[in-house]
Amino acid sequence: MHSSMMELAKERNEMFNDLVEKCLTSGEIDQNLYIEYDVKRGLRDSSGKGVLTGLTEISDVRGTRDEAGIKVPAPGQLYYQGYNVKDIIHGLKGRKFAFEEITYLLLFGNLPTKEQFENFNAILTDLQELQGDFVRNVILHNPSANIMNSLQKAILNLYSYDDDAESIEVSNVLRQCLQLIGKTPLMSVYAYHAYRHFNHNENLVIRNPIPEYSTAENILNMLRPDGKFTELEAYVLDIALVLHAEHGGGNNSSLTVHVVSSADTDPYSAIAAAVGSLKGRRHGGANIRVMEMMDDIKANVKDWADENEVREYLRKISRKEAFDHTGLIYGMGHAVYTISDPREVLLKKKAKALAEEKGPEFVKEFNLYDTIERIAPQVIAEYHHSNKKICANVDLYSGFVYTMLNIPRELYTPLFAISRIAGWSAHRIEEVVAGGRIYRPAYKCISKEKKFIPLMER
Repeated sequence: MHSSMMELAKERNEMFNDLVEKCLTSGEIDQNLYIEYDVKRGLRDSSGKGVLTGLTEISDVRGTRDEAGIKVPAPGQLYYQGYNVKDIIHGLKGRKFAFEEITYLLLFGNLPTKEQFENFNAILTDLQELQGDFVRNVILHNPSANIMNSLQKAILNLYSYDDDAESIEVSNVLRQCLQLIGKTPLMSVYAYHAYRHFNHNENLVIRNPIPEYSTAENILNMLRPDGKFTELEAYVLDIALVLHAEHGGGNNSSLTVHVVSSADTDPYSAIAAAVGSLKGRRHGGANIRVMEMMDDIKANVKDWADENEVREYLRKISRKEAFDHTGLIYGMGHAVYTISDPREVLLKKKAKALAEEKGPEFVKEFNLYDTIERIAPQVIAEYHHSNKKICANVDLYSGFVYTMLNIPRELYTPLFAISRIAGWSAHRIEEVVAGGRIYRPAYKCISKEKKFIPLMER
């Protein structure tokens, strides 16, 4: 009996492998056809520039400047509702609730007055609470090893706790978005604690948020066993949240919000879809790949201060001889930015300050990151025989910052979602208010017509 079951299993496996081969064959498309039909693959033109599919007032991402009608590479700039993010970060120095203030800006288009902000923050604090049965029945039930999947599940389950889940009246959409902004930090941290408890037999501690704390402070408070943190730690995390809060309507997850919202569905479905997009390694999951690459570099480069040794190992990575054999140096390159990513420039300064507070070993590691940032573009250009400008992106330093804050890697991408949900909410509202048409891009079908043959005659 056991032998026959093994034979059956083997037969089923062979049948499945045959289906896999059919998938590979049926999914093949002649690459020349994309050129013939001028297909904008990935919604990009032949130069890699994004195809214009919408208008937004929320943010602007710039990587070039105009010189006599010609676009030339320029230091990157990021604007939130018309304000340069560099000016925002400098202007928020010393502010405890930077992320909350920028959330207001993204949603409503203007920086708040003191009274407007206090009222907004009070509403946001009231809406962050999670019901006890929600934590028990949703967060603690079947935790996932990937916290992004747990977060998706939790967001979708909020629908069942909403007495007016389907209405797209602006007042209702705003209420739902503010709830999501307020609750996402709790759902993410609690999901991590549940995963630790059920998968690794760690103690389960669910710490309530403190109303007087900012989002950054509460993340550290809820995550750490003793709830303690330094002022600089909270400040750096707050700034990291601001820098990840929004990045134009064309990035994959924000576009997902527009596409799904345009179908006239509820916000929980739209935001959960965006979380699924952000999870991907080509999007928000990239910061984890950077850290995995850095683990590999630190293990194989004996002298981190030896630029020649670092350079040679980066060459091995480019030649697909080291790390994951993809040839990619993670944390380098961006679809828009060429000379510099303004988020990376600003976060790097905070990373340096935090490293200096943490001690010499972290300063040594920061210097390794700095070396890689300087050398990697040269290595990439050398390997590809290209003069294309390449710069470090924000992912290069974000994981390092989170490491210094003792934030586990399982929460790196959820932290991105906690931040980006502010921008997603702004795009959700913008699509509801100004969209008015379902997304329906065209696909050219290249299959040939076939005559149907009955099953017994095939």
